[in-house]
Amino acid sequence: MRIAGIDLPKEERIEIGLTRIFGVGRTISRKVLKDASVDPHKRVKNLSDEEGVKIRNIIDRDCKVEGELKRAISMDIKRLIDIGSYRGTRHRLGLPLRGQRTKTNARTRKGPRKAIALKKKATL
Repeated sequence: MRIAGIDLPKEERIEIGLTRIFGVGRTISRKVLKDASVDPHKRVKNLSDEEGVKIRNIIDRDCKVEGELKRAISMDIKRLIDIGSYRGTRHRLGLPLRGQRTKTNARTRKGPRKAIALKKKATL
């Protein structure tokens, strides 16, 4: 079964399988299945074609997913950078945004450590 350009794993329950789509978590998955009146414990391979169509239509209509969501996120970040906000500056510099310490840690945002030249101990 293919929804929003993603092939859902056949062996998973549909409630879990829908979370493979970027922008769909457990809560949205449950809401979509409730609106489509589909049992969340059904396996993806056991869904009928009309159930698949219902789910696909609800996700297309109600949810921002995959490319559309990624585009919206990148536009939000670009807007923060353009207006010169604190968060935009942190994005531009590749530093943590939400008040975390940077003297130690923050390696995920800062990347691998850079070696400082001539920082060896003097030989006796």
